[in-house]
Amino acid sequence: VQLQASGGGLVQAGGSLRLSCAASGKIFNINAMGWYRRFPGKQRELVAEIASGGRANYADSVKGRFTVSRDYAKNMVHLQMNSLKPEDTAVYYCNADVQSYFRTEYWGQGTQVTVSS
Repeated sequence: VQLQASGGGLVQAGGSLRLSCAASGKIFNINAMGWYRRFPGKQRELVAEIASGGRANYADSVKGRFTVSRDYAKNMVHLQMNSLKPEDTAVYYCNADVQSYFRTEYWGQGTQVTVSS
């Protein structure tokens, strides 16, 4: 199973970006999909995740600004990021809890989001 993320880039404060991630391979079912981010010198932290039933969970710092969504037919997850702030600058990672022959957590390659002030 592979996760391919796209959509990062450079944006001014107050702007928007949309991240997308597609899962491919031998997938029987995907439980949760979501996004984490890593600030320099720190561990990855949850940004937003969405369960198979559609329930979403957000970090307090992004509530009201970010929206996570899934395309179940295409095994994709999206993160719409609005009202971006310089402190959102980080590497963003796609994450998926996949049921294949085994239940395994997978990570995408990371995509840089830079918000200029």
